[in-house]
Amino acid sequence: MQASKTKSGLGVIALVLLITGAIDSIRNLPATALFGPALIFFFLFSAVVFLIPVALVSARLSSACPKRGGIYQWVHWGLGSKWAFLAVWLQWINTIVWFPTILSFIAATAAWLIDPQLANNRNFLIGIILSLFWIMTLINLRGVHTSARFANFCSILGMILPMGLIMGLAVLWIISGQPLQVHFTVHNMLPSLSNSDNWIALTAIMTAFLGMELATVHVREVRDPQQAFPKALFFSVILILATMILGSLAIALVLPHDQISLVGGVMQAFSHFLAVWHLTAFTPVLAIMLLIGSIGGMTSWIISPVRGLLQAAEEGYLPRFFSAPNRHHVPARLLLLQACLVTLVCLAFLLMPSVNGSYWLLTDLSTQLYILMYVLMFAAGLRLDKTLTSIPNSLTFPFGRAGAWLIGLLGLLGCGITLGVGFIPPAGLNVGGALHYEIMFCGGMLVMLAPVLLFYLRHACQQRKGAMGGERV
Repeated sequence: MQASKTKSGLGVIALVLLITGAIDSIRNLPATALFGPALIFFFLFSAVVFLIPVALVSARLSSACPKRGGIYQWVHWGLGSKWAFLAVWLQWINTIVWFPTILSFIAATAAWLIDPQLANNRNFLIGIILSLFWIMTLINLRGVHTSARFANFCSILGMILPMGLIMGLAVLWIISGQPLQVHFTVHNMLPSLSNSDNWIALTAIMTAFLGMELATVHVREVRDPQQAFPKALFFSVILILATMILGSLAIALVLPHDQISLVGGVMQAFSHFLAVWHLTAFTPVLAIMLLIGSIGGMTSWIISPVRGLLQAAEEGYLPRFFSAPNRHHVPARLLLLQACLVTLVCLAFLLMPSVNGSYWLLTDLSTQLYILMYVLMFAAGLRLDKTLTSIPNSLTFPFGRAGAWLIGLLGLLGCGITLGVGFIPPAGLNVGGALHYEIMFCGGMLVMLAPVLLFYLRHACQQRKGAMGGERV
């Protein structure tokens, strides 16, 4: 691997840390741990029909567009500007819904430093969520290299080390003969696919895999992107898949299914491990490490989708007011708008009957919006297949164009399944009833997608005015 960063740009190690720091979050482990031994099947299935196709298609498109990457550029190239705007809007707007979920994990982890009961206090969660998000927004206003260095430091200290520790403690737990909450039998590891509740696991697992393409918006800051991106994506896939499976199982082994908290499950597991070996004095240290890792993981998510949306703003789909960068070449006004919208979305924690219910609703809504974006990315990749094959240094797949189509269709299959199961409310969580959940979920989807139509109309109106002005001249 190359050095993580030199004066000439970001290298492979820096990219791996950016990608894994944004995706491979220990925050996702409690949601996937709920499914016990069956999570192994769903992780491997999701990797085949989603994670690997996303990584390969992203690598191929980024290697073919080394000067300017990102979802807007790819979909614009393959499907046109209107679909490109929809894609980058989906990539951005889903983060508006997602931010409160990772921030609630941060707040719940911080509660262990004060009073673990605060992890279920919605007012406490909202206060911490809003304070941290505004602070992180201000950090990102300083530019990409500042945020990249900060994210890499946080990834090592707050994600890699705790992830390794929780897996190591689980191995020690098994070796020492401690009681296990799950048992690995063929029946438990191969779930009944006719049961719709089992497929809900895909929502949690797909959420854990979202964002593989995010680092490509930094293509202009990367040294030798045609070589760096494919390598970084390959290493990231291996690291993400291994740590997510083993980390989820570590929680499932020690916590009873009905006691796993979606926002505080990681600290629950660590507390359980440490209590058995009389090491509870280290609990605050772990809480602080998890806080650092989660905050660092947010960094790429705060800035990257906004940089993609900026491309659409520069082409007239958003008012020019939002396209003006600050002295650090960061779209400051879009970042501040994003922070205001996240503040409003946090009210969802007040509209659901439980913290777990609020967390799942926002996670599900965010995942569905993002999956729609991936549908457009795979469609653009298939549409551009012949063109990409003719570009020198573009990433090629085994079996040529047949392999490219197989990968693209696998990705679309994974997206279709996830979209279908996303409308099913989870049976084991208090979401206020199926009707309440569906109203909140469908209403959220409409609210998030409706502005796209308004911006389309605005763009079309401006084009007509421009054409009329040209005719007068």
